[in-house]
Amino acid sequence: MTVMIDGEALLKKLPPVRGRIIANAALAELTWFRVGGPAEILFTPADEQDLADFLRNLPQDIPVTPIGVGSNLLVRDGGVPGVVIRLGRGFSDIKAEEGDRLRVGTAVPDVRVARAALDHGIGALTFFRGIPGTIGGALRMNGGAYGRETKDVLVEARGVDRGGNIVTLATADMHMTYRHCGAPETIIFTEALLQGEPGDPEQIAADMAAITEARERTQPIKSRTGGSTFKNPPGQKAWQLMDKAGMRGFAIGGARVSELHCNFLINEGGATAAEIEALGEEGRRRVLETSGVTLEWEIKRIGIPAPALQAGES
Repeated sequence: MTVMIDGEALLKKLPPVRGRIIANAALAELTWFRVGGPAEILFTPADEQDLADFLRNLPQDIPVTPIGVGSNLLVRDGGVPGVVIRLGRGFSDIKAEEGDRLRVGTAVPDVRVARAALDHGIGALTFFRGIPGTIGGALRMNGGAYGRETKDVLVEARGVDRGGNIVTLATADMHMTYRHCGAPETIIFTEALLQGEPGDPEQIAADMAAITEARERTQPIKSRTGGSTFKNPPGQKAWQLMDKAGMRGFAIGGARVSELHCNFLINEGGATAAEIEALGEEGRRRVLETSGVTLEWEIKRIGIPAPALQAGES
């Protein structure tokens, strides 16, 4: 069954907002892969109250899908039915608080959090320099890098649930584990309170530079990629399993496994979301065959699936 995207019809069912609503909005340019179909509706709320009012008055049968800056996201070619919510300027504040804390809007890029911590001489938040995306994504997947995770520095998270209620969750309520957050999927996070520690600005700057150098040396960060494709299985590295399975450089259409880092998929130009997803699934199949390990996607895939492709090297 094919689902048709018809944003103009859905537009008539939506409550009034102060933010921006676009019907049949292109999503490809909002993702790092630069692929995928449109959102039936794309809503950018003006602020938290605008988001809460919208969700409270939105008919319950209309699906809602939040996205960030699209760094770890694959939008399927058929598009995304319902309302896609993308937080913007109204959720981009950073405020330093007593006790080496930062209060951060969830539209703030992780790298900007690391820089703000440097500016205020706050340590223990430097690892955010190594995470692509926003704080909202870091909360939803317990983002981490270089030995630290979001849960290690999170005091509390604030958000809006599907009923339009503003809620605050302590770290324990988030039920965070490796690349996972157990908070209800219906909550759209709007703010995080992060706990750092006293730090030496020179050392923080040096650590950030080291992370930047390591990423540029080991990851294809200048390519159209979606970051780490699969979660690391316990005690193992996904890239090593992909390499052992012969996936380094393997391609389907315009999608290719990075030669530099086997846990990165690349859009070489002209790839479809279906080709990228098929490439990932071929990697999972081969890893299971060669190592007996079932890799779990780290990239979030949303929208209407495209017809399955026959995996074949180009």
